[in-house]
This record gives sequence, structure tokens and C-alpha cells, in this order.
Amino acid sequence: MARMKEFYAAEVAPALYKKFGYKSVMQIPKLDKVVVNVGCGEARDNHKLIDAIIADLTTITGQKAVPTKAKKSVANFKLREGMTIGAKVTLRGDVMYEFVDRLFNLALPRVRDFRGINPNGFDGRGNYSMGLKEQLIFPEIEYDKIDKVRGMDICFVTTANTDEESRELLKLMGAPFEK
Repeated sequence: MARMKEFYAAEVAPALYKKFGYKSVMQIPKLDKVVVNVGCGEARDNHKLIDAIIADLTTITGQKAVPTKAKKSVANFKLREGMTIGAKVTLRGDVMYEFVDRLFNLALPRVRDFRGINPNGFDGRGNYSMGLKEQLIFPEIEYDKIDKVRGMDICFVTTANTDEESRELLKLMGAPFEK
């Protein structure tokens, strides 16, 4: 289960230490957390959709998802403050490394016409965000049991200070970036 964590300690950290010439091992960037978010605007009308989203996220990540609520009221979207409009999971520790391993090595290669993930998803501070169009790429989801195909946002939060350090960290962990 902690195969990716051991791989980070044995392979990734020494490579980053050597490439960027850090003075201390505490400067080596590492993955802090991974946040998986699913937004669903139709959930304001049908509360059963949130239960399905939470069940899918729990199956995919191995950790219970929490519902997210609207922060502001928006009349054009018929949305009131406090309405449940999605779900999210914050992964840390061994569960996070296991999810990252499954995402990079099992799920992403199952995407049709996959050429790699977009290298422009960095925020300038060492964090990377990407979106998926469907939850079916994960092997845990059974095609017959889903009610609707939904996408999700995945955000990798790192301790890196620059995008270059973060890109190298994710690349060494197995992220298949586009050429």
C-alpha cells in the first residue's frame, strides 16, 4: 500500500536533492495533499445525486467524501447560500500516495486518445490542478452501476516553491505530462 511513499523516499527525494542542490533535506519538495472535487449544479433540485457522487468518490479514493455547500446566493443559477452543490475529498498520507499511484498508472492510461496531462496546470506556487471528464476511467467504478457520467477536479498541493520544482516532483512520481 505504501509502495509510492517508499518510492518517493528512495528515488524521488535523492533525485530532487541532486538536481536543485538543496542545502538541507527539509527543502526537498513533497506532496502535501491531494484534493478531489466534484461539482454538480443539478444537485440543488435532486438531493439523491449528492449521495451518488459521495458513493463514487468514496469508492475511487478509499476515503469518505464530504458534501460542499454554496457560499453565495446566485439568482441566475437559482442557487441559495447553504445549498449542497458538490462533494470533495482531501487525501493525505498513505491513502494519498495510493491514490496518486492508481491515478498515474491505472486510470489515466485508460483515457481515450490519451497523450499526457496538460503541463500548464501549475498555479505559480508549486501546486498542480487537472480535470477529468468522466469517473469511468477508474477501475473501481462499474459501468452498469453509475447513473450519470461526471467529471472531477484533482488538485495536487506540494511544498515546492516554484512550478519547475513541482513539475519535476510530479514527473519523478510518474505523472505522464504531454511532450
